[in-house]
Amino acid sequence: MGTRTAADSAAPSRREQILREAARLFAERGFHGVGVDEIGAAVGISGPGLYRHFAGKDAMLAELLVGISERLYDGGRRRSEESAAAGLEPAAALDALIDGHIDFALDDRELITLHDRELDRLRDAERKQVRKLQRQYVELWVEAVRALYPDLTELEARVSVHTVFGLLNSTPHLGGPSSMPDRETTAALLHRLARGALSAAAPGAAPGGSGATAGSFSVAPDGPEVALGS
Repeated sequence: MGTRTAADSAAPSRREQILREAARLFAERGFHGVGVDEIGAAVGISGPGLYRHFAGKDAMLAELLVGISERLYDGGRRRSEESAAAGLEPAAALDALIDGHIDFALDDRELITLHDRELDRLRDAERKQVRKLQRQYVELWVEAVRALYPDLTELEARVSVHTVFGLLNSTPHLGGPSSMPDRETTAALLHRLARGALSAAAPGAAPGGSGATAGSFSVAPDGPEVALGS
């Protein structure tokens, strides 16, 4: 269960096609570097035809950035609830959250770029909604991290979580698919790095050694901005 749902694997609707192409073009050339006509051409309709689906580029950007924050939080909450219902050990519950975020980091790299560059273009209400969702997502992780590493303070756990987000959300900087191993190998590597970083944060961890168990939006929440990455 990643950030994509079963509906995402079905044939995308025209609205979904528009959003995907808008995300790609905005990430490649910046929000102001892309016109409505170009987005329309990418999905085979006229620029004015887009207005049957969206009020304009601002509406597309808002739906993309609010939407990915909703998907991350909803997916994380679902994973946490499923782990609790299955009686999983804390390590397995944390692994489930890490795997979900890795799916996002590998499958939605354009949205990571878009968030980093364009979040401030949202209206205040939309930006606050994004930050609220991101804070809620962070707290899911903080709870899971402290369940596994109870000697970590809440603040230490939160800083560690933001640091791991920064690590995982570095995928847009890794280049194209040809510059990385295959997806499975890359996902496993990212997982080891994330678990190693969290393990190293625990009090008493050996310097230079993670002691991690092999497995499978930043600043403090009350600060001015909570990002998908750090």
